[in-house]
Parts: sequence; structure tokens; C-alpha cells
Amino acid sequence: MSSQKPLAVVGNVNVDLIMGPVAPWPDPGTEVIVEHDELRIGGSAANSALAWRAMNANFQLAANTGADLYGSWMREGLMPHAAGWPVAPVNSTISVGITHPDGERSFFTNRGHLETLSWPQVRDMLDWPGLAGGWLLLCGAFLTECLAADYDELFAQARRYDIRVALDTGWPPAGWNDDNMTRARHWAAQSDCLLANELEATELTGRACCDQALGALLKLVRPGGMAVVKCGPDGARAMQQAGKALHVAAPRVAVVDTIGAGDIFNAGFLFALASGKTVETALAMGTQSASRAISSSPRTYDFG
Repeated sequence: MSSQKPLAVVGNVNVDLIMGPVAPWPDPGTEVIVEHDELRIGGSAANSALAWRAMNANFQLAANTGADLYGSWMREGLMPHAAGWPVAPVNSTISVGITHPDGERSFFTNRGHLETLSWPQVRDMLDWPGLAGGWLLLCGAFLTECLAADYDELFAQARRYDIRVALDTGWPPAGWNDDNMTRARHWAAQSDCLLANELEATELTGRACCDQALGALLKLVRPGGMAVVKCGPDGARAMQQAGKALHVAAPRVAVVDTIGAGDIFNAGFLFALASGKTVETALAMGTQSASRAISSSPRTYDFG
């Protein structure tokens, strides 16, 4: 019998169209030919779920789709976890990711189905007693606004069943304005693990670098929690309360595209924790999983 503790992910599943690299940004009215393109099921929740599936993890996935061909395609690709998902009477959300030679990327995303995902839907999709004692990954906060409005209910439900919540808010489309900062900090205060990339961490804390931001993030989470900062090619860092900062370097790989790297890191990191590994080992598994995925074309989640 597996000793893995339960896992679940709640958040955004959408279509990802990746194209690039592009430099410089084209002038209006012109056309640019790119070397790489890929159409895949994406979004933070789907990226983590696909990674877990490749790891043979036991997990639950709560999300929705639109009522179109893309919605059918995404549900089919994520079966059996997508059985019973709500289908919103709107187009599915599509995110076009334009990659750049320096590894950065730009996104163009329509509103689509994501903004209709609600707390009652998520509440009824998950087997809460089956998640008792495990981890729930909550992601895509600023893209699932209807659900995010009731995050307090979700956090309370998790506490009822002794489920630890790992929060990755993602980057707010409107930027880190005062309202978004306040909301993110409010959510973090109810979370057991806060996951952020380096830019999110420095923006949210006002610190100048990854190391300084890590300690500041830790102060935002629940007592006994932890903070994790994903630093791209520099690996990842983590800190627990009353503990020292941990750092694991990322392996060197030939990068195809980095879109979804943080989500795949989240999956590897939490799977390791759910399997009883140390935080340092979990950092290593997260960085290795992400590195393998971002260096494959088309994207694969075969982690061996």
C-alpha cells in the first residue's frame, strides 16, 4: 500500500498556445515567423496535475472548462480526473505565450471559463474526507476571481479536515497594486506553504533579492508553515519557521520554453513532501522535475 499522503490541486485549467522566440517585439501590422510552437493543455492546475500523473501520484483535481471544442479536448486529456467538471456556457480560456530569447515570456489571455469557477463547485468536486492529512495546492488566484472571492470558505474547509494548503497565487494581470497585495497577504496568512517565483516574491515583500524575500514571505504564512521561492536557473530556496534557509541548485539543461516550470516544480515539491521526504529532498525533486519538462519538445512529463 502506498504511503503517499493525499494530494489535490484547485485552480486554472486552460489552453496554452506557445510560440517564439520573438525579439524585438514586432511593429503593428507586420508578421513574424517563429521557430517553436506548441498547443497543449495548460494553466497552473493542469501543469501540476499532468506532472503528478507522470509521477504516478494519487491526486484530485478541481477545475472547469468552457462549452466548446477546446473544453472537450481539455476534459478528454485530463480524464478520469475531469469527469463531472462543470462546463461553463462560455468559450474556454486560451493563453497565448510568446517566448523571448532571454527566457522571459509575455502572455495574452482571454477571460473565458476561468472566471466562472466557484467555491460551491469546488466544494462539491472534492472528496474532503479523502484528503484528510494531505496537501491541497491552490493556484491561479487572480485568474479565478469568483472562486478567490470565497477563499476564506475554502481555507476553513481545509482546516476542518486537517488539510494543509500550499498557495501559489501567480502574477496578477493588474500587477501588484495595493488591493492585490492585501488579498495575497490575507490568503497567505491562512496557508501552510507559500510558493512564489523570484519576481513575485520580491514584489510581494518589497525586498531586493531572493534571499531577503524568503524570510519576509515566511512571516506571512500560518504558524509552523514554510515559504518557497523558485529562482529559475538558480534553483529554489525554502525556509521553515525556526529553521535555516535551504537552497538546491537547478541542473543545467537546454531550455525549450519555461512556461509552466513553476507549476511543475510545485508538483514535484509537494509530491515529495506527501511521500514523507525532507524539505531539502522536496526542493531537489521540484527543480529536477521542472528542468526535465522545460527542456523537452513537445513538452513531456516523463520523469522516470
